[in-house]
Order: sequence, then structure tokens, then C-alpha cells
Amino acid sequence: MKDIWITSDTHFNHENILKFEDNLGNKIRDFHYVQEMNETIIQNWNSVVKQGDKVYHLGDVMFGSKDWFALNWPRLNGSKNLIVGNHDDIKYLSSGGFFKKVYMWRLLKEHNMLLTHVPVHESSIRKVEFNVHGHIHRQKSPTKRHINVCVEKTNYTPINIDEVLKGK
Repeated sequence: MKDIWITSDTHFNHENILKFEDNLGNKIRDFHYVQEMNETIIQNWNSVVKQGDKVYHLGDVMFGSKDWFALNWPRLNGSKNLIVGNHDDIKYLSSGGFFKKVYMWRLLKEHNMLLTHVPVHESSIRKVEFNVHGHIHRQKSPTKRHINVCVEKTNYTPINIDEVLKGK
């Protein structure tokens, strides 16, 4: 049976994210090198996502070398769908065959959730119970109706759609 997985803010090849700190001065990502971060995310992804599974990536996929990305993205299992993030090169990511579909947002009524990159105002999620989002990295979601699935919150591993709601 095919599973559905969700992840956000992989920031593949983004060297500067390793320097980012939260409000308390703690590093957002505890990796020494961008290659270590990239490989950890790839290994963790493939440890749970199988080839026939569906993945929703909630944006901010990659930075830097498009050659590195084009070579390494196919290493990731699953049929990938993109919810566009604020740092995504939409033209590049949608034209390269990297994603089956590209959305600005995605309503999954059957799972009672709206998938977005940024947490949206509660008035935008009237038809479902939850807004599953990324963008805010380690920060707490704004309300109990918001679920943050940034890789920093999910041990750099996609999370199964059923687990998203169980953890709420």
C-alpha cells in the first residue's frame, strides 16, 4: 500500500543555514558541513519513503548548485509534489521534472488538512481542522490548529500523514 509523507524546508545545499540561530543563540541545524546535512536528509528520507509512496514537500527545497540538485534529487524515493516555498525557484523546479505536481497550496479534505509553506491565518482553514506547514523551522506553530513539519521538527525525516495528526 502506498503511503503519503510530508516534509518541509530541506534547504538542500544551503551552507548559510548552518550558521542560523534561534532567538536564544542556539544553532537551528547542528551539522558541521552542508554535505553532512544533505546526506542525513537523503538517508532519513529513504529510510521511510518507499519508491511508490507520495511525498508532499512544503517548500524551500534547495539552494546553491542546480547541478548538485539535479544529480542528487533522483536519489530520493517517492513521487514528489511541491507546495511552493518563499525561497523556491518555481521556474527551475517545475520545469526540470523534479516534481509530479507543483501547488501554491493543497487542500486534503480526506485528511482534514490544508498544506501550505507558511502558516496561514485561521480564517483560511475554515474547511479543514489543520494547517500543515513549514517555514518557521524550530519555532512553535501559532495555534493548536497549525502543525509544523519542518525537518528540524521531524528529525530531518519525512513524516507519515497519519502520524502528523496523531502527534497533534
